[in-house]
Amino acid sequence: MQAHKLQHDPTRLGTVEDVTGPTVSVKLSEDTAHGLLFVNGEGYRVGQVGSFVRIPGGYFDLYGIVSQVGAGAAPLVADGLPAAGTRWLRVELVGEGRRGKGFERGISQYPSIGDQAHVVTESDLRSIYAPGDEDAYIAVGRVASSESIRAYVNLNRLVSRHSAVVGSTGAGKSTAVASLLSAVSDSSRFPAARVVLLDLHGEYAKAFGDQARVFRVGADESKGERPLCVPFWALTAEELTAVAFGTVSGSANANIQESITSMKRAARPAGTPVNLPITDVTVDSPIPFCIHKLWYDLHCHHYATHSVGPSQNQTEATREYDTLPDGTARSVGSALNVERPHFKAIVAANIFKAVAAEQPRTHIDLLESKLRDPRLSFLFRPGDWTVSETGETTSDLDTLLNDWIGAEQPISVFDLSGIPTTVLDDLVGALLRILYDGLFWGRALPVGGRSRPLMVVLEEAHSYLGSQSKGRAASAARRIAKEGRKYGVGLMLVSQRPSEIDNTILAQCGTIVAMRLTNEADRSQIRSCSSDNLDGLFSMLPILRTGEALIVGEAVSMPVRALIDLPKDGRRPDSEDPEAVVRRGESGQRIRSGGWTEAANTENYATLVEAWRHQNPYVNDTATVPTLTPPTNED
Repeated sequence: MQAHKLQHDPTRLGTVEDVTGPTVSVKLSEDTAHGLLFVNGEGYRVGQVGSFVRIPGGYFDLYGIVSQVGAGAAPLVADGLPAAGTRWLRVELVGEGRRGKGFERGISQYPSIGDQAHVVTESDLRSIYAPGDEDAYIAVGRVASSESIRAYVNLNRLVSRHSAVVGSTGAGKSTAVASLLSAVSDSSRFPAARVVLLDLHGEYAKAFGDQARVFRVGADESKGERPLCVPFWALTAEELTAVAFGTVSGSANANIQESITSMKRAARPAGTPVNLPITDVTVDSPIPFCIHKLWYDLHCHHYATHSVGPSQNQTEATREYDTLPDGTARSVGSALNVERPHFKAIVAANIFKAVAAEQPRTHIDLLESKLRDPRLSFLFRPGDWTVSETGETTSDLDTLLNDWIGAEQPISVFDLSGIPTTVLDDLVGALLRILYDGLFWGRALPVGGRSRPLMVVLEEAHSYLGSQSKGRAASAARRIAKEGRKYGVGLMLVSQRPSEIDNTILAQCGTIVAMRLTNEADRSQIRSCSSDNLDGLFSMLPILRTGEALIVGEAVSMPVRALIDLPKDGRRPDSEDPEAVVRRGESGQRIRSGGWTEAANTENYATLVEAWRHQNPYVNDTATVPTLTPPTNED
């Protein structure tokens, strides 16, 4: 009677013949149909890599994913040879469903030899992918094998356990990131969401509309952009020295740190004395000081001439300034205007060199050049956080953090496309460190990371998180990857070359959203960092469609091949491929302008040069982004 029932069960595939840890070999039954099985009017392909298998076990069902099909999936028998036949499936177990408890990752016991394996039906998939706690899940797309079923991810685990979105150029990675961030920052569900996106190429400025605030050097405030300000005094002494002075050591470094500490102890952020005992203020304390005055004092320390020599017992030598060429005033220079003072030459017996005159001073000249560089004004003249010579600022760090991660808008896009490459790594490291330190020390407060977690998205992560990188960006990212979970700071890495990202950082990503990857080294890196043993499933990465992703890890109940939702019209990153041959719609209308197929009637390169010089592609009213209609996932 039992045999008769099994023979007519339309979902039955075959029997378990070998169990090696989480890997199970299933032999297809002779009466299992080739190609399609029909269950309740629905057709299911038999033996598809990436399809699901259910193995009933009494009060629970084991679930696995087919990773290999055919003779290669057969278990090894005598003399290490595979079992005979080609009707074999290799299944990787990933979880179990218990009666009344839904689906859970991991397995409590293994199947037995002879257990029956069944195809997973659409009703099974709905129970597997149904969000357990609906408040904690967000829909990111549709299950590729059954598009009527939504694909969900657990937001708690996506943020706190870190994640990575990877894919080759053109796989739809930027669009997927825009869609994911729009979902996690849905104001109707998550009014206090906090996301910071470091955008190296300025792709995301228009991708989130009123959900985001955009910070950029040379911001166009008429378009809602905000000036990017990173106060130099919020950096640690090591970070600031690297950015401002270059390599400094020995007595020169000691002089710099002593001067900074002294200035910080006398500072008045936002016009108010620092509420700290003097002995608690260190060179690393995020307290304002005037770096222009620091440069001026260091310059005088090295270059000044004096009326009293260092060997004479005088408590203070009088500086000897030269007069201006017209003889009308002394040339004392200006700290805030970075104007050098001019000192008298040593031509008389009573004029002496400064004590430090013979010491190296290249670092002082380097600081002077950077204080004059308008590209670095966001750092050394940071708006309301600019410091006067007396150590006062208009605003303190509380207003800066409120601008960056306040609840006014859930997403903050830091457009770093205008940042000089020489300081980019140090700047990214400083931004990450400031955000992490702020939420770490505020972890017991309502605005801290434990109460309101922060997601930090690192676009083009391979550019500064390389395996051999010793830079500050990589150091800060490693720290967040290792410790951020406890303090409410989560990372999302976005990269087209995951093989170039430091293993220490990528291995901490509990969830991987892998889009089409054609490079074997990249696939191997993702395979090695994944928490699931799914080699066969990862072999599908080169053939994924545009906009399709394999989502594995802690944020999903079971690994899922999903079609990621497209963003709304007008909410796509500026990352579409330029086209030589312009596409047209079904009725023949142009979908976008330009290309090689239209006559170039007007060529005004003056506007190009103007945009180039302003470092802003939209400085001219005529410079507009070509319009596009959103493609389908199959495009």
